[in-house]
Amino acid sequence: QVQLVESGGGLVQTGGSLRLSCAASGRTFTSYTMGWFRQAPGKEREFVASTSRSGVITYYADSVKGRFTISRDNAKNMVFLQMNGLKPDDTAVYYCAADNNPITTVLSTTSTRYKYWGQGTQVTVSS
Repeated sequence: QVQLVESGGGLVQTGGSLRLSCAASGRTFTSYTMGWFRQAPGKEREFVASTSRSGVITYYADSVKGRFTISRDNAKNMVFLQMNGLKPDDTAVYYCAADNNPITTVLSTTSTRYKYWGQGTQVTVSS
């Protein structure tokens, strides 16, 4: 089992940047595929980005490709989401997710594929 705690959200103007962090507990962090999802008011939770267990392979939603970067530090049990060129449409609660099922990969973009979730951190982009 793993516990996830996100941080780094806040209010930023259009075009600005934020870096989200996700701290994971446990001793088997490298067995988890990690992902970031977001949920805007009145909308379903949507995939943002994911990283493989080693961190070598990453995958992005088309809406954030080229603007967001996911990374992980397995020595520190941390996952990051660097968000540049933020737009008002990026406003949402951002969630860190983890799953250690061997069939969960970076291409697992549905929220139901991930078993463990953080509490979320609010990102608001003003126009």
